[in-house]
Amino acid sequence: MMKKISRRGFVKWSLIGGTTGIFGLNGAANRTWAALLPTPDEAEGPFYPVHRQNDKDADLTHIEGHRSSADGQYIVVGGQVRDTHGDPVAGVTLEIWQADTDGRYHHPYDPRAVKRDEDFQGWAILKSNERGEFHFKTVMPGAYPAGRDWIRPPHIHFKISKPGYRELTTQMYFPEQALNQKDLLLQQKSAAEQAAMTAKHTGQQGELIVYEYNIVLIAAR
Repeated sequence: MMKKISRRGFVKWSLIGGTTGIFGLNGAANRTWAALLPTPDEAEGPFYPVHRQNDKDADLTHIEGHRSSADGQYIVVGGQVRDTHGDPVAGVTLEIWQADTDGRYHHPYDPRAVKRDEDFQGWAILKSNERGEFHFKTVMPGAYPAGRDWIRPPHIHFKISKPGYRELTTQMYFPEQALNQKDLLLQQKSAAEQAAMTAKHTGQQGELIVYEYNIVLIAAR
């Protein structure tokens, strides 16, 4: 169990460090990243949130009104949304959901008997800023069985939308995870697509492990 940094500390980090400082995002000077390959689509999965909740902010490690915070290794994920020409896309809605540290979703149809972490928010809805940047604090999601001889690696679900762009549903994976090499979904992708769907470990901010995950949207026709 690791209860890392308070929500106040996370907000302070956001204001002082920001996405530009920790993730190295600097507008036009950074336009060569990922060859502007559109972020690949991926299955929504069976555990898209179905229950309404009041707290859907960028800190998934703490639910408003709870005295305790989520269990697990705390991380920050941030990046930038661009179009295929390399231009930042502001005002994008990013919907994010994931399993808790034990691989349990906040979903009534998750069949496993593992007790869910009632202090883990599990779902967030964010907006990219004027530079297309976003970031959120969460826990490293746990792996979980998805079928016979299939263990899903740690991953985070994204649904990304803005008028004028094709809606994207995808999954973000973590680097250096042995289960990535056996995942039935990820292994259907090309090497370039797998790279585009895998976050980069960019270091540490205090006790928070930091990952960068950039997203490329396709303009609607």
